[in-house]
Amino acid sequence: MPVTPLAAPFLRSLNAQIPTPSYDRSGVRAGIVHLGVGGFHRAHQAMYLDRLMAEGKALDWGICGVGVLPADRAMAEVMAAQDCLFTLVVKHPDGSTDARVIGSIVDYLFAPDDPEAVVARMADPATRIVSLTVTEGGYNASAVTGEFDGSNPGVVNDLQPGAALRTSFGLVVEALVRRRDRGIAPFAVVSCDNIPHNGDLARNSYAGFAELRDPVLGEWVRREVPFPNSMVDRITPATTDDDRAELVARFGVEDRWPVVCEPWTQWVMEDSFSCGRPPLEDVGVQLVDDVVPYELMKLRLLNAGHQVLAQPGRLAGLEYVHEACGDPLFRRLLEGYLDEEAAPTLAPVPGIDLGDYQAELVGRFASPVIADTLDRIRAQASDRIPQFLLPVLRANLATGGEIRRSVAVLAAWARAVQGTDDDGRPIPLTDSRADALRARAGSDDPLAFVAERDLFGDLA
Repeated sequence: MPVTPLAAPFLRSLNAQIPTPSYDRSGVRAGIVHLGVGGFHRAHQAMYLDRLMAEGKALDWGICGVGVLPADRAMAEVMAAQDCLFTLVVKHPDGSTDARVIGSIVDYLFAPDDPEAVVARMADPATRIVSLTVTEGGYNASAVTGEFDGSNPGVVNDLQPGAALRTSFGLVVEALVRRRDRGIAPFAVVSCDNIPHNGDLARNSYAGFAELRDPVLGEWVRREVPFPNSMVDRITPATTDDDRAELVARFGVEDRWPVVCEPWTQWVMEDSFSCGRPPLEDVGVQLVDDVVPYELMKLRLLNAGHQVLAQPGRLAGLEYVHEACGDPLFRRLLEGYLDEEAAPTLAPVPGIDLGDYQAELVGRFASPVIADTLDRIRAQASDRIPQFLLPVLRANLATGGEIRRSVAVLAAWARAVQGTDDDGRPIPLTDSRADALRARAGSDDPLAFVAERDLFGDLA
């Protein structure tokens, strides 16, 4: 099979089995600036926009991707080499694979090289939405109090007059200031991160930065800028060299950074926008008045369920989510957590049978074709567990509900941060609080780990 590099000049040469954009990308104009272009954004939001464009809609809602961190340079290089095109590979449980080239990202800016270009793009009236996948830890706020951290070095830098802006807070707020001063309505800021009340958290963080810059500006951001809450769902493991090789072997496409994901996808969002939005409901996005029931369902079942498998599973020497879910002991642990600890904390979710959702969720975790690693799930657990698992624990403590599985997961986390599994083999710890976690986990005091108030509040 001939091998074709993925780039705009070669689209017509690609294997006929792989669909490519049917719309003229030269006619697509960017209406969305997205900060944090990773696998999930490309498997989710970019995919939905590509579906709309394939129907001849939303051609003024293309995406301009932005890399904010120095580590985003690799993505910037791939986006430049491939004209912002990438391959989305959907792996089904029966082993079949669908692939298509996504064309909804039409530009990419790398903020560390030119922060002014990013601000100018967001300040442009054509930009009506700024969306975010900056990870659970990217909002610079306490997991317990929600308070914005003004001592963060990047924040301190960005508050200096004339500074080269380094954070999403500095970039977004400066763009909002320019729009306000020019009489342009503020864009909506849409968080697509797995965080409870992600829009509310984003408002608190960006307004918190703005308040440090100017209290009047902070109040204006809180009052005038829409921050709709959203719930996003699609398991998207990190891309591997095997994924790249498989794409070449199956479809003859040489893509430096394809995205692999499961078939399931869901996006529920509050319909709160200041400058319009794409007709996302036409491609299956649920626009609702209140996203909270959907959000809590996903965070407490899927995201916390991932931690239930990942923390003890990695101690047992397992590597993949499907391995842990396929082990009878860990599957029983997961199902017990879902049935007896998480589900009782949830209110009814409109249009969804929670029992069916839980059963489907276990099936998604058990699918071997996705090959999602436990280490990916465990990474940055100090950002994830306070958002996903601790709310379940607190809710059950308040009602006298069952908590022993949730507590066992915390114990497994404390054991895992010591750096070895139960057979003494090393396991990685990828966490911004790694040193502090190790110190507490190694203490003779059995409650030292959960006595970290910035993570656990008064749970000790």
